[in-house]
Amino acid sequence: MLDKTKRGWFKSAVLYQIYPKSFQDTNGDGVGDLKGVISRLDYLQKLGIDGIWLSPVFASPQKDNGYDISDYCAIDPMFGPMEDMEALIAEAKKCGISIIMDLVLNHSSDQHPWFREAIKSKDNPYHDYYVWRDGEPDCPPNDMRAAFGGSAWAYVPHLGQYYFHQFAPEQPDLNWENPDMRRGLYGFIRFWVEKGVEGFRLDVIDQIAKEPDNFITGNGPKLHEFLRELSREAFCEEGLVTVGEAWGADVERAKLYSAPDGSELSMVFQFEHICLDQEEGKSKWEAIPLSLPKFKACMERWQHGLHGKGWNSLFMDNHDLPRIVSRWGDDGAYRVKSAKMLATMLHGMEGTPYVYQGEELGMTNIRLPLESYRDVEILNLYAERTAEGEAPEAVMEKIYARGRDNARTPMQWTAGENAGFTTGEPWLPVNPNYSVINAEAALADPDSVFYAYQKLIALRKEYAVIREGSFTLLCPEDEQVFAYTRDLGHAHLLVAANFTAEDAPFEIPEAFAGAKVLISNDGAPGKGLRPYEAYMLYIED
Repeated sequence: MLDKTKRGWFKSAVLYQIYPKSFQDTNGDGVGDLKGVISRLDYLQKLGIDGIWLSPVFASPQKDNGYDISDYCAIDPMFGPMEDMEALIAEAKKCGISIIMDLVLNHSSDQHPWFREAIKSKDNPYHDYYVWRDGEPDCPPNDMRAAFGGSAWAYVPHLGQYYFHQFAPEQPDLNWENPDMRRGLYGFIRFWVEKGVEGFRLDVIDQIAKEPDNFITGNGPKLHEFLRELSREAFCEEGLVTVGEAWGADVERAKLYSAPDGSELSMVFQFEHICLDQEEGKSKWEAIPLSLPKFKACMERWQHGLHGKGWNSLFMDNHDLPRIVSRWGDDGAYRVKSAKMLATMLHGMEGTPYVYQGEELGMTNIRLPLESYRDVEILNLYAERTAEGEAPEAVMEKIYARGRDNARTPMQWTAGENAGFTTGEPWLPVNPNYSVINAEAALADPDSVFYAYQKLIALRKEYAVIREGSFTLLCPEDEQVFAYTRDLGHAHLLVAANFTAEDAPFEIPEAFAGAKVLISNDGAPGKGLRPYEAYMLYIED
């Protein structure tokens, strides 16, 4: 078991993201709850993970699935009382599992007491906790757009002012220029640390230093000044893990976020690799085929750039992304094999791997009628695109491929009713393939995706070369094969993966003759790589 009192324990760890609404319901209301998470700790312990990234469970009107917080020190009743949260922290700790809470510091809900005071008058002391500009009706300060569509400015008639919101109008942005506001946030963080929480994932943290007058949202001039103060004032416990979500991060910025001196955050959660299959300069909805050489070059850049200088998160799935086996694998005949291939490719790298709930089962995307989707981003996209004249069928195809609700369907536990998720009506429909893809079946099959993930997690703890080794990319221009080596002293690792459904030429380097097979999804490695084949080889000299 990892010693989590020591700084840097996360470098040997694997974290598991839980989307609580969709994980396990215990009271039949169709929504997952904290007791449900507690009831599945044995499953997570069997998988071997070291920490749970718990998507927001704070009190919230749920305009954006909890990323609109109305009380940072309260649990939303849909998940249970505070006593359930305290029990989860305690029970998880007994299993060697840390709780890492998902914290939104860029914006609050418009129902937060701060904003309810701020909107009363310009003289209210909380008014300056948010970002305001004078203006006239129907004439916002500028034409900035919100991430979920529409203007980034909302007008308040009795104030004659607009407030800034980078996401939904119900999510007003906090003003980080106000030191009292910052101190208030630090107090909320200390509240949870004292309850035993061992880390925080910081939502869109690179957007806190916004300058909307200059059209700056991410990576504002004062960002690192704010992050250093945040770390110094709120994250001072040895061993506390902090993960910064930063869509706009590049390698050089990530070195500041995750500097080894701990002056800012433990690691960065960046998305450069995830954005490679969208048209440059356009939204994620304009998808193009993944270029494997570009993907490999991106991964190589991050492996080299942060080696010894920072720390990266390794992930392919999360609550904001479609299921990776449907996106870059094959969710048909090669579902199991391609899911293992993608996992093997990723888990052989340097960084902290994240497993998103159901990823370890090879869960897939879903196709629903529009009225069954719940995500505000999906609903706004459909309304905007069809109003602009795009064919409804074309918009729906984009939603099927890229929509966030693909990752938010209930966890598939059994082949029973509602996949064992709930005895009631699930808040979001269960994927119909749950009769085949479910945890009960995976645990009964020694060749399942689950046990491949279990093995990869164990290998990271056993082999220092996986945690610390240098990275060398092989065959960078190959359109089918992603292969690389890791080296640490006398220890050497080879990872080879075929990203296609066709046989691929590949010669195992002579230095790995007689190497030990640590993991393989297709028996003993041979000449070339079979469809979606992947393996790790280890040798010492």
